[in-house]
Parts: sequence; C-alpha cells; structure tokens
Amino acid sequence: MKRALFSVSDKTGVAEFAARLVSFGWEIIATGGTMKLLQDAGLKVINISEVTGFPEICDGRVKTLHPKVHGALLGRRDLESHRQQLKENGIEYIDMVCVNLYPFRQTIAKPDVTMDDAIENIDIGGPSMLRSAAKNWKDVTVVCDPADYAAVLAEIEASGNTTPETRLKLSAKAYTHTAEYDMMIATYMRAQAGLNEKLFLEYDLKQGLRYGENPHQEAKFYASVEKVPYSLATAEQLNGKELSYNNIQDANAALNIVREFDVPFCVGLKHMNPCGAAIGEDVVDAWKKTFEADKVSIFGGIVAANREINKEAAELMKPVFLEIIMAPSFSEEALEVLCTKKNLRLLKVDMTRDDAVRKQYVSVNGGLLVQDLDRTTKTVTPDMCVTETKPEESQMADLDFAWHIVKHVKSNAIVVVKDGMTLGVGAGQMNRIGSAEIALKEAEAALREKGEDIRKAGLVMASDGFFPFDDCVALAAEYGVKAIVQPGGSIRDNDSVVKANENGIAMLFTGMRHFKH
Repeated sequence: MKRALFSVSDKTGVAEFAARLVSFGWEIIATGGTMKLLQDAGLKVINISEVTGFPEICDGRVKTLHPKVHGALLGRRDLESHRQQLKENGIEYIDMVCVNLYPFRQTIAKPDVTMDDAIENIDIGGPSMLRSAAKNWKDVTVVCDPADYAAVLAEIEASGNTTPETRLKLSAKAYTHTAEYDMMIATYMRAQAGLNEKLFLEYDLKQGLRYGENPHQEAKFYASVEKVPYSLATAEQLNGKELSYNNIQDANAALNIVREFDVPFCVGLKHMNPCGAAIGEDVVDAWKKTFEADKVSIFGGIVAANREINKEAAELMKPVFLEIIMAPSFSEEALEVLCTKKNLRLLKVDMTRDDAVRKQYVSVNGGLLVQDLDRTTKTVTPDMCVTETKPEESQMADLDFAWHIVKHVKSNAIVVVKDGMTLGVGAGQMNRIGSAEIALKEAEAALREKGEDIRKAGLVMASDGFFPFDDCVALAAEYGVKAIVQPGGSIRDNDSVVKANENGIAMLFTGMRHFKH
C-alpha cells in the first residue's frame, strides 16, 4: 500500500485530493491542523506521531524531523542496502509528500508584524520534507502546489503512479518553492540585522516575447511577485496583439509620467521620451492638446491617460495610428469604437496612488545597479525665483507642469511649455544647448502652424539639469521665453542669472535635478 504524507498551510482542495488518493488505495499520514481537516472530511488519517513513535514537541516546532520520516523519503528503492536498513529500523516507505509552507510572506506583509511573529512563521520541517522528497524524485512524488493536484490524480488513476517526467518537474518546483521561501526569510532577517551586501530578487515569467529590441535578440518578460500600481505586469489587456519588448519599455516610461499628475492628464510617447503631454479639463481636452503638441511624432506612438477613456476621446484617438492606449478604465462605448482596430493594444492599468519607496534595477555587464525610483518631484513655487524678474502668476502652473515633464525626458533634457501642454521637447543630446535648440525650434514650428509668433507666446522652459553656461538662457531669450525652471547648482549659475535679468526672464532654481540616462 502506498503512503502519502500531508502537511499544508494552503489547504485549498487538499481534502478532495486526499480523498481521491484514499479511493485509489493509498494511506494518508498527516500533521496537526491538516490531520484535523482531513478527519473532519471523514478520512482515515494516521497521525505523524504514530509513524515516528515520538510526540510533537516545542509547540509543534519539532514533529517531522525524524529518521522514520526522512528515511522513508530518502531511502532508494533500487538499492538493497537501503531497503535492508529501512527494514531493520522498522521504517516504511513514504511515496508522496504533499507539503506547502508556513505563510511567511503574508506574515511579514502585515503592518504591525513583530520579529517574533515572523520567526514563528519560519517553517523548518516543511522545507526539509520537500527537499528530501525532491532529492528522491525517482521514487517519490512531491506536491507543493494545489494547482498540480488534478494532474497527479489523473496519472495515478491511469497507471497507479505518477510518471518519472512528472516527478522530475514536481521535484524542480519543490526546490523552487523552498528557494523562494529561504530567499524571503534571508531578505527579512538580513534587514533586521542591518546587512546589505547581498541582494535577492524574485520574479515570475509572465510571458515569452517574440524578440527583444531587435529580431535577433531573445527576450522574456518577468513580473515581480510584489504587486504594484502603474505596472504592466498586472495590467489587463482588453484588445490588440501581444506586447513587444519595446512596447513594454515605452509603456512603462509613459506610466511613470502619468503617475506625476492627479489632474486630468494625457501623454504621447515615442522611444521612451514624451512627444506630447498635456493637462486638461477632462480626458478629451487633455488628449486634444497632447495630439496638437506634436502631430507627427505621435504616429506609431503610445498614449497613456489617468482618466477613463470615454467614447468622445476614443473617436478622436481612433484615426491616429497608435500602438497602445493605457488608462485606468475604458467605457463600453469607447471599447466598441477602439476594438474595431484589431492590432491596437488597449491596457487597463491600476493607477492607485502609492507613495511607497521602490527600487529600480538596471543591468550592466557583470552587475546590477540599484537605486530608489525618482518619485519625488518638487512643486515649483514663486519663492524659488533667483532673478529680479519675477514669474507672473499665470506662468506658475506651466512652470510646475514643465518641471514634472522634463524629469522623464532623456538627459540632456529641455521642455518648452505653454498653457499646460508641451510645444517642444529636446532629448538626449550630448550638450544642453543642442536639446534647447531642438525644443525651441519644435515649439516655433508648432506655433507657426497655428499662426502664432513664438516671440509673443510667453513660453516657459524647463531643464532637467543646471546650465553650465549662459548660452541656453541667451537662446531662450531669442525665442521669447519668459520664464525658466532649472535645478541650479552650477559654479556659473550667476552667469545665467545675469543673462536672464538682461532679457527680462524669470528664472527659478528648484535645488533638485532629475537626470534620466
């Protein structure tokens, strides 16, 4: 008669699983709460203490750590010496282990958890049984995931036992389960001890990708086990073809920009840089202004909004070739409009406000860079002004908007803004004056199309880093810029201040830079 040992924290479907094994002629051994659950379900269960001949001690800390358990799991059926030693010591084989571990992750996630609570949820016997059974996978079936119950039962019903291929896969899953568990414990205990020379990361495969940045590069998308807002890992795709590697990179950049704003906001993005962004009275107004900001670059781009996409917004977006539209929700009428474009990806994204400090990981050859995400953005206020010319009250909203956008543009970054929308974006140039020239020329072209003179528009400009020389201020003056926001901090700051004063430009220093490489 085959025997199975049960000791589970996640009791999903376990009574049904055990009952089917009993119907196949298996004996069931169990511990503590699992035993009671199975007995309450009307099953005949052998108490683990009957197997070991030893009671559970130390408040249940010691119950399965015994040769009659681990010998029964580790003894090789194909070795006469093992069979003889088990027989001499009165040990019967255990053919299956059904174990999952104490809820350590759930315990430490509680806001009021104590270290004592955490330690009591460190499983000792469970991982030991899993590892023993997994090591002897040729003879023992190890089940740690309720999702595997059905497949295991189907094989046993069909042939009396699981197949070697299944036992090998289940062994690998068990080692993964214990590895993840130990990693969680190590991370927690190292934090308590103030140790930081190791970094443990846990990600699950979400999907394979057709390729990476280019067709010759293999790629996969892994999701953090921690569920966070503004994440593609938990987004619900409502329409369109599968996301690509570049789609995911761009969409993530767009979501980081959207997270900056509480008022109705929309951004268009290409190659991880915003090509148009705007705040509005509602999502329709924000989209109109975003599209007007750069009708050319938005072609084939990604759009993200922080308000539900309604029918009117959908009808305005539909004629534009877009790869992705992201929002916290889509109205039924909007879906009817947009889902007629079979390749257009529509993503419903959790945009719950969350101020938790999170890490950013960037791989380099042979290493990993880790930093806090750049989540803090100062509000631009009049007291930041360092020039004789002061910003007009009407310019303050645009300065603040520009400052929140420029931090998401690749350095060197310059953004030109008017009336809550971007008119020019200069990104990623090797010198700041180059980015300024691009942004200002874009703004000039956009205004010219509307029949407006840039020098009379009253534009504001933002820079992600300080001006090393006064050339950017001089150029801004040529184009009629009226106010500039930048971090300050250059040894030549005074040159820029003097140049701004000479040209009647208000300049504000935030004291915080936002490089994005």
